[in-house]
Amino acid sequence: MTFTIDTDNNISAFATKEDAAAAITGTFEVFANQKELTQLATSWEVERLVAIWNSLPGVKPVKTFKTAKLAASKIWERIQGLAEAAKPAVEPAKPKADKKAKGGAPAAKGASAKGKASKKATPAKSAPKAKKAAKAESTGPREGSKTAQVVTLLQRKNGATLAEIMEQMGWQRHTVRGFMAGAMKKAGYTVESFKPEGGERTYRINA
Repeated sequence: MTFTIDTDNNISAFATKEDAAAAITGTFEVFANQKELTQLATSWEVERLVAIWNSLPGVKPVKTFKTAKLAASKIWERIQGLAEAAKPAVEPAKPKADKKAKGGAPAAKGASAKGKASKKATPAKSAPKAKKAAKAESTGPREGSKTAQVVTLLQRKNGATLAEIMEQMGWQRHTVRGFMAGAMKKAGYTVESFKPEGGERTYRINA
């Protein structure tokens, strides 16, 4: 998991550094763990640390921090929610089936063991794939989920502005940006981000 922070103190979470570089333009700093965040924090003014903390959702505003290390620790703990939102959807069924198939007959490597493995594996793999594909095509994201709500906004002809998404979902700017680059991408949507001249940052799902 990779985190970025830009000059406006917006913190976003991405699955990889490549995702971060592709999604963010302008100047930003990168950190992957609390130690790296602490190293960055020691070079920042106390005022910036206070501004970063006070911009996070649900926190109790502060006026100062005793040390940069303390500030980094509190900020790191608070932004773990971003990491969870950016994680790809995990489908454990397939790897578990593979492990069971491989572990079910570890001692026998002859023709009979291979035959058993192939008989179990073939229907187990084909049926779930068909069901999952059908669900993805017919239903899309779960009705009422955050992804479904955002998709509805972005499927409008002119898309949705950053402010509209923030108001609709009750999110901060960095949460919206992280969701677009993380959860939406993992859900299979290609989100276009643009900023009309004199306008506000807008997101739209490409057809």
